[in-house]
Amino acid sequence: MLFRAYCATCVGLEVIPVVVEVSLQPGVGIFLVGLPDSAVKESLLRVTTALQSCGYRVPGRKVVINLAPANIRKEGSGYDVAIALGLLAASGQISPPDIQDFLIMGELALDGSLRGVHGVLPVALKGAELGFRRCIFPVDSSVEAAQVEGVKVFGAETLSDVVDIVSGADGIERLVVDREPRKVQPCMLGVDFMDVMGQDFAKRGLEIAASGAHNLILSGPPGSGKSFMASCLASILPPMDKQESLETSAIYSVAGLLTGNGGLVTQRPFRTPHNTSSVVAMVGGGPNATPGEISLAHNGVLYLDEISLFSPTTLDLLRQPLEERSISISRARYKVTYPASFMLVGSMNPCPCGYLGEQGDKCTCTPGMIARYQAKISGPLLDRIDLNIKVKPVDKGALVRCARGESSSDIARRVAAAREIQRLRFKGSGIFTNSQMDARQLQEYCPLGESQKRFMESVMEKFSLSARGYSRILRVSRTIADMAGEENISAAHISEAVQYRFRDFL
Repeated sequence: MLFRAYCATCVGLEVIPVVVEVSLQPGVGIFLVGLPDSAVKESLLRVTTALQSCGYRVPGRKVVINLAPANIRKEGSGYDVAIALGLLAASGQISPPDIQDFLIMGELALDGSLRGVHGVLPVALKGAELGFRRCIFPVDSSVEAAQVEGVKVFGAETLSDVVDIVSGADGIERLVVDREPRKVQPCMLGVDFMDVMGQDFAKRGLEIAASGAHNLILSGPPGSGKSFMASCLASILPPMDKQESLETSAIYSVAGLLTGNGGLVTQRPFRTPHNTSSVVAMVGGGPNATPGEISLAHNGVLYLDEISLFSPTTLDLLRQPLEERSISISRARYKVTYPASFMLVGSMNPCPCGYLGEQGDKCTCTPGMIARYQAKISGPLLDRIDLNIKVKPVDKGALVRCARGESSSDIARRVAAAREIQRLRFKGSGIFTNSQMDARQLQEYCPLGESQKRFMESVMEKFSLSARGYSRILRVSRTIADMAGEENISAAHISEAVQYRFRDFL
């Protein structure tokens, strides 16, 4: 007898449906084919032991289990439940009437309980696209999938629960995972711009960056508050909408970072990798095509503290995702593409000792040391930075007086208003912010009058702007105009964008 059950495997974010075919033939032995890896091969022992623990019998005949399509390598432990159901149905111990309607994933423990698996959210999204009306996942992984519209998600704790669901037993509705309204939690980092003393110029630059999702670098002496202000950036970013939340959550699901957290990612990611992080940790890859830090920062912030201490190779690998908003990882066994639309935020000292340009001639670095230090960040990468913010030492008077500034909640309201203007402007175009505009959209949404064109020509000539630098100044100018609630870009908006563009100009 031949029986089929349906599950799936993830190669990056690409979900490939897998059909588990179980056939009983005369003879003895259990054979698993279909290019399984070691974890899948070991499933036979897990499945047979779990079946016996739940009171079922293992067929005493020749059993052939095929994972189709056979030309794609199967990895992980998510096929256990589908294999177990195939054995039970093929041996006549259960008779599921509508098994073709179910997409099933889960790892079996030896006692028959289900353990969570990675990639449930993209699998559920693919299931809805393919027309599966119901999905069965381990209860620990089912909450994230419940947000997918078009499918009914069951959360099973044991193999017996799965058998009840596919057999249509009474009371299975209790196992349906409720699709609760998406709860957007406020930022919980415990930092607030209210605690930043002075630094009005830097705070204005951070507000512009947050309003348009622009890349920026903070440069200044030690103790000037660069790292603290960068961490405060998370407190003024607007919450993600449903589409952004699903995109980001799918990446975290594949990485195994959603299991047990109770649903989707609603706060914008704020990733802070250490400067010793490897290339694979940053861009992704490894044996299982795991997403890296730049993909985990999708729709959020990638913060590189002491950016000049990162290896030049690692920094130059950021150039493609900063331009294309995605990262392609090619290896001998796979080629995957992850989305990587993030704000790059870096902080650094102006020189190795950190005191270049400060009063009192405190800098002890030679010109050669300074040149080598600043050359660690390549020109092409700097060309992709929208705002270069020079952070001055903290004003001693403001520090002593504890002169608190504007709160993050007040700034966040202005950022949200600017983002709403952009959301309406780009509705239906697949982008969300000014920083994502392409050349055609720049022409459409950033028209300049004659006086503005003459001003831009003088700026380009004075600073030898590249075409990329010109377009980035236009994007920042568009954001500043949106913050002011103005439809057209003025020379004042361009002038402010220019002063944040060049470190030597500040």
